[in-house]
Amino acid sequence: MSQRPQALFAMAAENVPQVFPPEVLARLRTSLDIDPALVAQDFTHPRVLDALARTEILVTGWGCPRLDEAVLDAAPRLRAVLHSAGSVKSFATPGIWRRGIAVSSAAAANAVPVAEYTLAMILLAGKDVLAARERMRTARTSSGWGIVPGIGNHGRRVGVVGASRIGRRVLDLLRPFDLRPALTDPYVDEQEAAALGVPLLPLDELLRTSDIVTVHAPETPETHRMIGRRELALMPDGGVLINTARGALVDHDALVAELRSGRLTAILDVTDPEPLPADSPLYDLPGAFVTPHLAGSQGNELARLGLTVAEEAERLLAGRDLAHAVDPAALERAA
Repeated sequence: MSQRPQALFAMAAENVPQVFPPEVLARLRTSLDIDPALVAQDFTHPRVLDALARTEILVTGWGCPRLDEAVLDAAPRLRAVLHSAGSVKSFATPGIWRRGIAVSSAAAANAVPVAEYTLAMILLAGKDVLAARERMRTARTSSGWGIVPGIGNHGRRVGVVGASRIGRRVLDLLRPFDLRPALTDPYVDEQEAAALGVPLLPLDELLRTSDIVTVHAPETPETHRMIGRRELALMPDGGVLINTARGALVDHDALVAELRSGRLTAILDVTDPEPLPADSPLYDLPGAFVTPHLAGSQGNELARLGLTVAEEAERLLAGRDLAHAVDPAALERAA
């Protein structure tokens, strides 16, 4: 094996052992000369600046400081940034690409648990499990076994908003089930939708015709409050809205009004603001099922992110293209 490139962790220090547990760290260190005891949380620290001067690969993660021109000037040998999380927009600057530095992201790995969470919630919502639990908790009894009309997952229409990595994986996971998925995305044409195996619908039509709507669009100026009062009113009675994307994509005041009426229910893993204030009605409304932004990688799922980085480091060392390279031209409409 050729000499290992000098590398440096740049993220919140407490995340390193979570994302890179011993077996993943050992694999990473077969490709990179990296010290887990030295983590850049502030690029002005003298030890970090000294390490930056020799660093060829930055292994970044949640909490990475911004890579501005001063930082890039301090790292003249830097040739790649391998991000062990999703979006790079919080720290990446145009200077990275101007200098020809390659950037990779583990966003595809982080999409896996989000899509799994979404699938689970779609199936549970189709069986009315969440509302049934609320009814049983209130009544402290149940009617026992019996046929329940109006529920079930056979032939139910699922509207996917956004053909992001997560949205596409959700479509893949839905294939074995007797559900009818549809897609809306302004950047997807009919040919691409056909390749994905789903009809492409305008947002309004998707909302009108879907029993369950799941949101997977990025947060951009164009998508801010894209699901507002008018859009929610289009959803059929008994409809379910799932949001694992960003809270700001949904108008929460309008959603609360619909939930109070009992016409819709919502499954929210993201909110606006996040976390919700203690007096938010979303905590108490029976039609709201709120979880604390846990659909993404948690617990042992974090190692998948580190493994993605280790695999990218191996590709670099072998002179191969990165499998998860970030396209700077697509950042504007990415999460």
